[in-house]
Amino acid sequence: MQYCSTRAGVQGRSFRDVLFSGYAADGGMFMPETIPSLSPETLLSWSRLSYQQLLCEICSLYIPEQEIPRHDLEGLISQALSSFSIPEVVRLVQLKDLLCILELFHGETLAFKDLAMSCTSQFLQYFLRKDGKRATILVGTSGDTGGSAIRSVLGLSEVDIVVVFPHRRITRVQERQMTTNIADNVHVFAVKYCMSAVCRDPLCVLVTAADGTSDDIDVPLRKLFADPDLVLSHGLMSLNSVNWSRILVQLAHFLYAYLQLSVPLAKEDALPVLEVLVPTGGAGNITAGYIMKLMGIPLRLVAVVNSNDIVHRALQSGDFSMSDSVKQTLAPAIDIQDPYNMERVFWLLSGRDGVMIKSLMEEFQRTHKLTLPESLHQQLCEVLSSGSVSDDGILEAMRRCWQDNHYLICPHTAVGVWQHYHTPIRPGEKRCCIATASPAKFQEAVQKAGLTLDLPEAVQLLDTMETRYEVLERSDDWESRLRRHIESISSMRRLGAAAETRD
Repeated sequence: MQYCSTRAGVQGRSFRDVLFSGYAADGGMFMPETIPSLSPETLLSWSRLSYQQLLCEICSLYIPEQEIPRHDLEGLISQALSSFSIPEVVRLVQLKDLLCILELFHGETLAFKDLAMSCTSQFLQYFLRKDGKRATILVGTSGDTGGSAIRSVLGLSEVDIVVVFPHRRITRVQERQMTTNIADNVHVFAVKYCMSAVCRDPLCVLVTAADGTSDDIDVPLRKLFADPDLVLSHGLMSLNSVNWSRILVQLAHFLYAYLQLSVPLAKEDALPVLEVLVPTGGAGNITAGYIMKLMGIPLRLVAVVNSNDIVHRALQSGDFSMSDSVKQTLAPAIDIQDPYNMERVFWLLSGRDGVMIKSLMEEFQRTHKLTLPESLHQQLCEVLSSGSVSDDGILEAMRRCWQDNHYLICPHTAVGVWQHYHTPIRPGEKRCCIATASPAKFQEAVQKAGLTLDLPEAVQLLDTMETRYEVLERSDDWESRLRRHIESISSMRRLGAAAETRD
């Protein structure tokens, strides 16, 4: 198994190479050069495996034995999932009106990101300790990724992590899951725009704040990853879902849901279809679902978005263009107008035409507007459908799910549940909604829905803990500021290593 860029400029890379990368040198995203297929016989034989066992099987298809031997791979995955709060790691919940929810939020930061992040950090440690090297991780976050990435590498001597989040665009719990991790290897930045009038933020020396968004953050991060000297000299890498390892681990929960829900209905002549409703922001999960579909799993995938509806518009009309601004909604982790993983989907649909994808995505990055070619739009509509849900719809779904089931959902899960309540299930099919996060992370949305919840002790403690982060103002050159910080981290590490050698 080797990997290539979606923009045709890089081929023949190993799993280790892409694990320690951000974007490819040509600006594209890494993908496997071949997609393995799973036979119906294999699926049936895997139907009794646990989630952890399925994850090992999937990872072994994409990580060659000579890079991580099977025994080591099983140990790394076992260690990664050992901190989850339930033995089965993920859980399916059957509710009224044929509503089935796949809970992916039982990790340390109560979000689905913990699944892939914990495994990816184990893979990183494995190679870093084997090679005696260090890495600097650079992460932009729309909410959940930052806290999960930090927890996965907290205190590791081989890794420094720099996380950038949009100030006042995420919940208090999301922010404190980042800023309360005070360790030598953790560096957190909040980005904000400052304009006029009176700013309530005591950290802001200017007046009123219109805070930066996760899409704003992506711009300087892409530029930093496009600098080969910076990447090589500082071991710069990403833990956003631009990292293939994140997508790889996310394949497993689609397979797990299918085997649990649909394989029991299988007939000798055909496997049944499972419809999966996927809350969609950066489109990492929907990309993983589509790859599983290509591997032979009969999935009907529905990308459900909030008012930031670029993916929905792309499917409805072929308009893959950003709106004038990112809308702040009750589901902040999917407040995204640049769903960068769609590049991977487009590449697969185009027949792996990297030259075409390079042209299309460079136009999109330059103008923030793109009309999909007719053939590409048609292919996209054949493998995905979509829905868009307003804040009112989110609150409606949260209330109804509670009233019908005494089951509380987060606002991101609610976009999928709203879609379930408003579209009938096709005859002979099952349906599953992806639950991406615990409602405990989104207290404001729960309160707006007129509901209450008992906060986990770990969440309650966040408000009592010391915080540490730096602010990037609108007047700052974010790219230069982050570059200097990354360089200073490396300098400090070299000085520390030299002092240890002298001692």
